[in-house]
Amino acid sequence: MKNLKITFTCCVMLLALSLEGMAQDYKTEHVVLITLDGMRWQEVFKGADSLLVDDTGMIESPGSLLKDFWDRDPLKRREMLLPFFWNTLSKEGQIYGNRAYGNKVDNSNHMWFSYPGYNEFLSGFADDERINSNDKINNPNVTLLEYLNQLPEYKGKVMAFGSWDVFPYIVNEERSGVPVNAGFDVAEGDDLTPEEILTNKLQSEIRGPWGGVRLDPFTHSYAMSALKTKKPKVLYISYGETDDWAHGNHYDQYIWSAKQTDAYIKEIWDFIQSDPQYKDKTTMIIGVDHGRGITKTSWRGHGTQIPEAGQIWLAAIGPDTPATGEMKTNGQWHSAMVARTVFKLLGLEYPDEKAAPAIEEMIK
Repeated sequence: MKNLKITFTCCVMLLALSLEGMAQDYKTEHVVLITLDGMRWQEVFKGADSLLVDDTGMIESPGSLLKDFWDRDPLKRREMLLPFFWNTLSKEGQIYGNRAYGNKVDNSNHMWFSYPGYNEFLSGFADDERINSNDKINNPNVTLLEYLNQLPEYKGKVMAFGSWDVFPYIVNEERSGVPVNAGFDVAEGDDLTPEEILTNKLQSEIRGPWGGVRLDPFTHSYAMSALKTKKPKVLYISYGETDDWAHGNHYDQYIWSAKQTDAYIKEIWDFIQSDPQYKDKTTMIIGVDHGRGITKTSWRGHGTQIPEAGQIWLAAIGPDTPATGEMKTNGQWHSAMVARTVFKLLGLEYPDEKAAPAIEEMIK
């Protein structure tokens, strides 16, 4: 599911200091972090790629994507692909990474594949010396999830869900105590909801095409059930299909999965805004672990051998995020900035001085 490098520097979204230098009071009490594995910024900002959308070598039925995803206007195409992003996030939140405006988001790490990208997103800094493979080794770095789970207010209220079976190691479930449902894990316990029981059954019966990555509907179902019943204060969800379909050169599946994930994110946000515990007190930050190539062959991959693979994007929505929409200012941001941004929003000081600064534009 992974194999490429990323170059990420600084992208912080939700932090502000008062004129006196004192931290402002933020409304954010809960955080939902979401990543789409290997989802390119090109589709996020321009919609379906004209080089790939009707290539008979990449889609099941020639022309089958045109009706649902193609328009000559890239602004219309992106809305067709990601309606929640461009009908809600672009109006109520912020989206970073449209390089046409010089608004650059990159990886700080130079690996440009998954484990290094997720480590950077969750820990706040690159670690190319120690995190340089996708092997199942426990992360030596402490992620923001682990830091929060050590605090009395958040202890037992931090959860993670992922489609890739390496996430228990990325989060270091053993050391951190953060429960991670990933790969082909099932929901466990004596008080399972009907939805969890059904998801357990279906996951055992419906196998996806990859050995270490389950289909995203299962990840989403487990995460949504936890959000509704266990009410975590901090929730991390990683959807994985986009990367794996891309590696297999299936542009149609990649596009369909991206649109479905957009619908999943809408479902999460709609629930957040309907629930008294979360409504107007929750910030959602969305990102990606790495980018991909831009040609008919290189789009399938990522890593140091592909120059564009370190180019990524970020988005945020919440009570403390100014509704400035698509960011068109010249600047450089990095996914490493997410960790400190989360802590700023929660009114906390990030404990690791190696972490990148927070994203000031994201915070009122």
